[in-house]
Amino acid sequence: MDNNKILVALSGGVDSSACAAMLRDAGYQVAGVVLRMSDVHDGAVADAQTSADQLGIPLIVWHMEEDFDREVAGYFARSYAEGRTPNPCVVCNPLVKFKGLMQAADANGFPTVATGHYAGLRKDGERVLLTMGESRARDQSYMLCRLTQKELSRLCFPLSSLPKDEVRRIAEKAGLSCHDKPDSQEICFIPDGNYAGYIERRLGRSFPEGEYIAPDGTVCGHHRGIIHYTVGQRKKLGIALGRPVFIRRIDPAENRIYLAWGGDEYESEITVSALSETFPGAFDQARTGEMRCSVKVRSRAAAAPCTVRMIGEDRVSVVFDTPERAPAAGQTAAFYDGDVVLGGGFID
Repeated sequence: MDNNKILVALSGGVDSSACAAMLRDAGYQVAGVVLRMSDVHDGAVADAQTSADQLGIPLIVWHMEEDFDREVAGYFARSYAEGRTPNPCVVCNPLVKFKGLMQAADANGFPTVATGHYAGLRKDGERVLLTMGESRARDQSYMLCRLTQKELSRLCFPLSSLPKDEVRRIAEKAGLSCHDKPDSQEICFIPDGNYAGYIERRLGRSFPEGEYIAPDGTVCGHHRGIIHYTVGQRKKLGIALGRPVFIRRIDPAENRIYLAWGGDEYESEITVSALSETFPGAFDQARTGEMRCSVKVRSRAAAAPCTVRMIGEDRVSVVFDTPERAPAAGQTAAFYDGDVVLGGGFID
């Protein structure tokens, strides 16, 4: 393989397009690749083609529809039906997105893959460490926490140290029409944001109304169906109890949603399953005793100091130094040693 060749994951957005422009201008032989994951992604394919044409680089369209439908779309719908809060991007990255990127790179002779993620990579002997992006406000390392050395050893993240306004300037200077394109806020395969409608169509059934259970254990109202709610939710509950409440637990078997008073949403301990390591041995200390590190229980949360202890082959107990607000079953817990990502799993 030619070490001067880099394959850039293109979505047609400003981050990935600016990333391709930077590498092209630095003298690399650049091609783009866009992953078609469903019919809904045809717009992204078209946008990526526009960016590739404006940059004067070839574009590969790589098909991942079957993998995406099985690993991400199906998982997303099942999670809500089970009263869990899914994290489709974290699941997609190792099982679909970066799998597809590496397949496309191998098939076309590219040793290195670049993406527009705001995260860092650092060599440490024979291993590559995934780190937080230098711009902490834009850091996306949480979403990448389940990548392994197989992917990390072949990646580069050119935007790691750049603020967003600088990325937009690079895109504008390169003549890219996406330079002022807004950041995407929705889940890519549900562009209208109607999660409940998507889940009902996907699973072929509706989710009936059920009971709200007040903090004192009494029935206090009726919810619209469990797929409309997540643990920790405070707004749009449609009830008034005289004091703020939030969703503490969702029980799909009973079709009940259990509420708690505002202020009681903090937990001192969680368990995390399906733990993945970004490098071998990242959690060895937890396997033989207690391990000190920090953990994010949602993408925009601060990394919270904690003590981790292994309680199964890929399951850990996490005790927070200071209780964390509403960790939700199904969400990702990403573990850090300083700015280095150790790995991640799913909150039980």
